[in-house]
Amino acid sequence: MPLKLLAALSVRNLFRHKRRNLMLLIAIVVAVAGVVVTNGLIRGMQFDMREAAVANLTGHIKVLAPGYLDDPNIEKSFELAPGWQPDVPDAELEGWAARIRIPAVIMSERETRGVQFVGVDPTQENISFLGDVDIVGEGISDAEDGRVLIGVELARQLETDVGRRLVLITQGLDGRNREAGFRIAGLYDAEGTALEKQFVFTGVTALQNMVEAPVVTEVSIKLTDELKEGQVKNSLSGFFSTLDVKNWQELEPQAAAMFIYVDSAILIWFLVIMGALIFGLVNTLITAVMERIKEFGMLRAVGMKSSSVIVQVVLESTVIMLVGVALGVAVGWLLATQWLGDGIDLSQWAQGVEMAGMRSVLTPLILLEDIVLVTGLSLFFGVLAALYPAWRAIKIKPLEALRR
Repeated sequence: MPLKLLAALSVRNLFRHKRRNLMLLIAIVVAVAGVVVTNGLIRGMQFDMREAAVANLTGHIKVLAPGYLDDPNIEKSFELAPGWQPDVPDAELEGWAARIRIPAVIMSERETRGVQFVGVDPTQENISFLGDVDIVGEGISDAEDGRVLIGVELARQLETDVGRRLVLITQGLDGRNREAGFRIAGLYDAEGTALEKQFVFTGVTALQNMVEAPVVTEVSIKLTDELKEGQVKNSLSGFFSTLDVKNWQELEPQAAAMFIYVDSAILIWFLVIMGALIFGLVNTLITAVMERIKEFGMLRAVGMKSSSVIVQVVLESTVIMLVGVALGVAVGWLLATQWLGDGIDLSQWAQGVEMAGMRSVLTPLILLEDIVLVTGLSLFFGVLAALYPAWRAIKIKPLEALRR
């Protein structure tokens, strides 16, 4: 029989059993929409973890002195040539920052804490979390600013506030301790309290003066296109031949491993949902086939080939899957972008969220490749689920079917 005629018969048969097919259609829509929304939330979590790792003073690529990661101190530093710029096209470079980052002890009038003392040029810090934080008081004005910016949580622990003085003790390049007093310019409110307790910022030139060395301990580079990461890393490795050049995956291996794991988790989740849907689809199609045994027997008795019966059953399944997947993707996209477009507030679970490297507001992220994957695999499983009922339809002999 012509494919056009088989398609017309398949569509007409769908309307003969409206209630059953409507329930099946609703099940497909709910399953596909659920997968789209869930994938969006998981993708949002995945890219949040990556962005948090990159923004945590890491960047996509970082230049370090050999041995700094094992023993981070001012002795593991290097001098950066005046006027140096990354050899990266402006269209591919979001920004770069040269910093001093060394361990220190901070003391208020009442408490003492160990911190990471970081000298920055605030004009370069749009590539890190420091460029997005809310500040109570004032931020660091420039590279020579001798005041400090501390986290809200650290200020609470030290029982201090804006305008008060603190004492910081660190090590100089000669191995001797350096001690200096600093006034608090402001308090920064980061996404997590771990950052607020860990980092204390001042001007990079001011910190260089304190340790009496015109050096930096790291250069972070953030790209607009992460696909260029390998090329830029190789270029920097050739220029800084005596230094270590590492990407964010090497500097944040746990976040990188979680980022890769999420891709597998999404596929597993989809297979679980579609596996459950296939059972329902197979049962429904078998029921439909058994109700139409006499019809199939008559068609085969008048000359319809077994292959035409299989094509008709598969076409019915494909049509309802096409409609269901299209509606499911549309509903899922609307739910993810409209209903959950402003994100889900996870601040009441701040500690767990922070440990996972996520932000306090989880915003779904819908990727075109995920939509294509959901659509393609749904249609594939729909056709696969129709093959067994179709095989059952042609196993019954025409005379036996007509007697029923």
